[in-house]
Amino acid sequence: MPGTISNHQALIYVMVMMSAVEGRMAKEEIVEMELLIRTLPIFKNFDRARLLTVVQECGDILDDKEGMNTVLGLVTNQLPNKLKETAYALAVEVAASDLVVGKEELRFLAILRDALDLDKLVTAAIERSAIARYQTV
Repeated sequence: MPGTISNHQALIYVMVMMSAVEGRMAKEEIVEMELLIRTLPIFKNFDRARLLTVVQECGDILDDKEGMNTVLGLVTNQLPNKLKETAYALAVEVAASDLVVGKEELRFLAILRDALDLDKLVTAAIERSAIARYQTV
C-alpha cells in the first residue's frame, strides 16, 4: 500500500467509500462517480484510464479490518484544506445519486465531516444543495 496518494486518488477514494459503505456499490452511484470525474474541473488532469485501478486500490485497502480508517487517514493527510469541502461534496453527490440516503451513508458522512474537520454549517449547506438538485416531483 502506498504511503501517499494524489489529490485525485483521495477524492476518488472518498467517493468509493461513500458508495461501498452499505456493502455494495449501486449502479447509479458508479455512474455518478464516472460522470463527476468526466465533467468536474477538479478532474481535468486526471487520466481516466486509471479510474478502475484507483477504485480497485481503494477497495483492496477497504477489505482490511481497519481499512476505512486507513483510507480516511490517507485522504485527510493528502488533501489540502481547500479540497476537503470538495471531497465532502463529492461524497454527498454519490450518496444522493440513487435518491435514497440510508443510515449507513448518513453515519459515514458524519465520520467524513469529522475526519476532514469541516464546519457543520458548511456540510449542512452542501447537503441541502444536493437535496435541491435531486428533488423529484
